Amino acid sequence: MSEPTLAPPQSDSPQSMSPWEPLRLPLFRAFWIASLASNFGTWIHEIGAGWLMAHLDPSPQMVAAVRTAMAIPIVLLAIPVGVIGDRFDRRRMLIVTQLLLCCTAATLATMTFSGVITSWMLLALTAVMGIGMVIHVPVWQAAVPELVPKVQLTRAVALGSISFNLARAVGPAVGGILIAAVGTWIAFALNAFSFAGIVVVLVSWKRQRRESTRGLSFRMSLYQGLRFVVNNAVMRNVLVGVVLFILPANALWSLLPLVAKAQLGWQAGGFGFLVGCVGFGALAAAWVLPRFHSQFGADRTIAGAMAAFAFGLAVLSVTTHAVWVGLATILMGSAWMITLTTLNATAQMTLPGRMRARGMGCFLTSMAFSMSAGSLLWGRVAEVTSLHVTQMCAAVVLLFTAAISLKFKIGDQLH
Repeated sequence: MSEPTLAPPQSDSPQSMSPWEPLRLPLFRAFWIASLASNFGTWIHEIGAGWLMAHLDPSPQMVAAVRTAMAIPIVLLAIPVGVIGDRFDRRRMLIVTQLLLCCTAATLATMTFSGVITSWMLLALTAVMGIGMVIHVPVWQAAVPELVPKVQLTRAVALGSISFNLARAVGPAVGGILIAAVGTWIAFALNAFSFAGIVVVLVSWKRQRRESTRGLSFRMSLYQGLRFVVNNAVMRNVLVGVVLFILPANALWSLLPLVAKAQLGWQAGGFGFLVGCVGFGALAAAWVLPRFHSQFGADRTIAGAMAAFAFGLAVLSVTTHAVWVGLATILMGSAWMITLTTLNATAQMTLPGRMRARGMGCFLTSMAFSMSAGSLLWGRVAEVTSLHVTQMCAAVVLLFTAAISLKFKIGDQLH
């Protein structure tokens, strides 16, 4: 691995940049490769957790509760963790977090392999994983602007989405094959192993910048961050946009294991194929996202992507044909990536460096709240109706929220 540079260059020529330009920087490249490996492990782990719960307790609410257990710690802790991330050394926080996540995943693998795991144990360990992720995500995202010059930040965020969605495209399919061949425990074991790469990169990072309390108490730092987010119109509208999209769109993720198993009659490999199609769509969208931003602007791009996701969800609710199911999930993957990458990059471009962790903590909280509430809502609707009705209802709601999103403009911060 190349020795990381101490700081990114201060300027670059926009005309010379390709979508892959940030990977020319040794530090960002090292982080990106390590993150890619970790994302593979995360998606394989998620396939395992959803599939395991579908066998331990196949009720829609318990399957949806796997995502809720991951999201609740994020809802409760993301903003306080963001305050800590703006006050203490982010590198050390990330190292401790990776060790916590590694130990938790290894414990889950051991318990699953030995056959002692129960549905409630799975939820408890998933909640611990959520605590680790709530420390990792806002602090990790707050560090991205330190790795690249400002002119490359949008591309760096998009490359982060490519890493995430490349893993989403391939990881679930690999996970489904491995689970079918070896057993569910292998998904958790591979995730535990995947954290090693990030630890290596973090240890080798010769970081010069240090966070400071700036003479403020924890409470005053928290108040300062919340005040900025509330008073800044762009950040406020970004958070509203996250809720408007994820709350209805999470009907896909919270019920996908049951859609594969009960609605389509597929096994673990088929479930992996479904999630892989979503990831493939997201990966493909990364190539056209800059053109969409340039031609339509951020606000219309988001509204159009939300409407496309609703269409895909409606198609999924009325067909079991593999080709149409695959095309619908590819479309939803593209829409998911376009919407959240646009909102995420806008937040990072808007936030000043001294409070970036706090702002991204607010962003993560809005995501986790929407995922948790959406999982509970659509799980309950599926309990009293059916999977088909639930997906169609979510699609209709998403069309309404797509129209509403145009009232909460974020402008063109990405240009």
